[in-house]
Amino acid sequence: MDARLNYYGNPVAGKVLKHLVSASKALSDSTLPATVQHLVEIRASQINGCGFCTDMHTKEATHAGETSVRLNLVAAWREATVFTEAERAALELTEQGTRVADAAGGVSGEAWANAAKHFDEDQLAALTSLIAIINAYNRINIITQQPAGGYQVGMFG
Repeated sequence: MDARLNYYGNPVAGKVLKHLVSASKALSDSTLPATVQHLVEIRASQINGCGFCTDMHTKEATHAGETSVRLNLVAAWREATVFTEAERAALELTEQGTRVADAAGGVSGEAWANAAKHFDEDQLAALTSLIAIINAYNRINIITQQPAGGYQVGMFG
């Protein structure tokens, strides 16, 4: 399968990606735990059906030490006993923030309050931004039909 557009080699897209990468760097430098960041990226990518991002972020999480048990249970996190309460709150916020078109009310007050119990204001800002950014990446890769499976850890620097 070939991508519809060489997005990662296009000069216009390169300008856009520069800003997304810069925003992503700000998030990776934040105090939001890396484990939570990986789980959020994976779950949003699963929901959106982005094979490219699911491939990338599961490989990056594995490289960072995430276990196969937890990775295999991300899609079923509600029934899994391997996630902390903070991780569960982040996953719920991710689901609601990713599925805004499916829910007339958007993100519930309950989901936000639960996340606020586990994360400080800076971490909530990072979590909110991460959910938005991974959804943007997902949409770019889905629209251009980026093939999944060939990602190598660190290939984008």
